Amino acid sequence: MAYIVDFETVSTRGLESSPVADALAGLRANEARYFKNKYDHVFTVEPASEAKSAVDRVSRILAEERDIVIASRPLEATAFQVENIRMAYVFYESGLSINVMYSVDDAKKRAVGFKLSDGMEVPAELDSFKFARQKSKLAGTIRGSYFVIKGEY
Repeated sequence: MAYIVDFETVSTRGLESSPVADALAGLRANEARYFKNKYDHVFTVEPASEAKSAVDRVSRILAEERDIVIASRPLEATAFQVENIRMAYVFYESGLSINVMYSVDDAKKRAVGFKLSDGMEVPAELDSFKFARQKSKLAGTIRGSYFVIKGEY
């Protein structure tokens, strides 16, 4: 069942099995606040088992672009479009959040973003990436990285 992410009252709903559930919930709320403020979009997520197409899309792009397979179990996912950008998010049990930003009409604005929740280690499958740090009132310290998508999806 879909769940509207509240960025004013952060909840670990759906993320309870994560060892960094509080930080991951803050990271998810941080994303919800961004989309509400920038696009007036209400950020909703659903269990990964119910958002299989979003999880599969992210997994396919990771595998085809960089031969990356995420070891952690996906907990929640969402897919939506704002303006001319198709977005997909997957939140993993380890505390990892992956998003795919895919501009419909501009191949130069397509990327995969990784965000690590406060308190989690860099997963082995992402250890070749350099992560920048960002402070967030909702999520503490977020470490992020990305790569540009070259293929068509």
